[in-house]
Amino acid sequence: MAVQWMATTWGAPDAWELREVEVPAPRTGEVTIRVHAAGVNPADAKHVAVPRDGVDLPLPIGYEVSGVLTAVGPDTRIASGAAGVGDEVIAFRVQGGYATELTVPADLVLRKPTTLTHPAAANLLLAGTTAAEMLAVTGVQAGETILLHAASGAVGVAVLQLAAARGVRVIGTASEAGAARVTRYGGVPVRYGPGLADRVRDLAPDGIAAALDAVGTAEALDVSLELVTDRQRILTIADGARAQRDGIRFIAGALPESARFRAQVRGELVDLAEQGLLEVPVARTYTLAEAPEALRFLMEGHPGGKLALIP
Repeated sequence: MAVQWMATTWGAPDAWELREVEVPAPRTGEVTIRVHAAGVNPADAKHVAVPRDGVDLPLPIGYEVSGVLTAVGPDTRIASGAAGVGDEVIAFRVQGGYATELTVPADLVLRKPTTLTHPAAANLLLAGTTAAEMLAVTGVQAGETILLHAASGAVGVAVLQLAAARGVRVIGTASEAGAARVTRYGGVPVRYGPGLADRVRDLAPDGIAAALDAVGTAEALDVSLELVTDRQRILTIADGARAQRDGIRFIAGALPESARFRAQVRGELVDLAEQGLLEVPVARTYTLAEAPEALRFLMEGHPGGKLALIP
């Protein structure tokens, strides 16, 4: 038996239930993971905040975990070096990661980077794949200078590190408190607020090749449109309506056409982390029972790093 958080009604995490559940033995193509840490993401709560077509309740919560293999289904091969029971692994995109143990498809599982703790590893893949997709969709190339909004947030920090590894210069908007984090991960911080476009021009006299938005404010998108002429090189992950209105790019975590790209990039993220080129800053950890509290803190904004649940 395991315990697992379930959304039993639509609404805030306070309405979820921590239930005892049976963990099925893995079949061919499946493995069982004892969870050492579960990543906490805004999507965990947003997915069940309001009724959605094709989504039935109760629904287990949590998309990514880090842990140890406790069982492997017959004739099952695991990607990226993990071999068998006792190996440390990460998994994404699972269903029901807010748990002590769960059985998942083996093709969602990769070896855990030895350089990352379980709380950090549990937060590697959702933000990392989103960041990699943002750079890919806008065609960012080595030698270019790009503008990144919300650069000190979880996705922003991943973008900064991936861009630095590819020889891309990033000017990243941040608060005064977040500026040091932007610098630490290879970016050039710029304060958001009135006059932002002029401050960016001063830092990039040769122009901005692309603009990536992870916050969705009017200022972020207005400045992006002012500085980047090619609207196909402006992307937001936070305001789909504005993207449609202004003809800029939009990606979201559930896009089915992204599946092949995401499968390819997961192994690259693990390799970069293993080489010490990709860190995952963790601000706080919580017990599994404190999941609603963790999500409330996350949704208040500016947690200063990722959050993880420790069963």
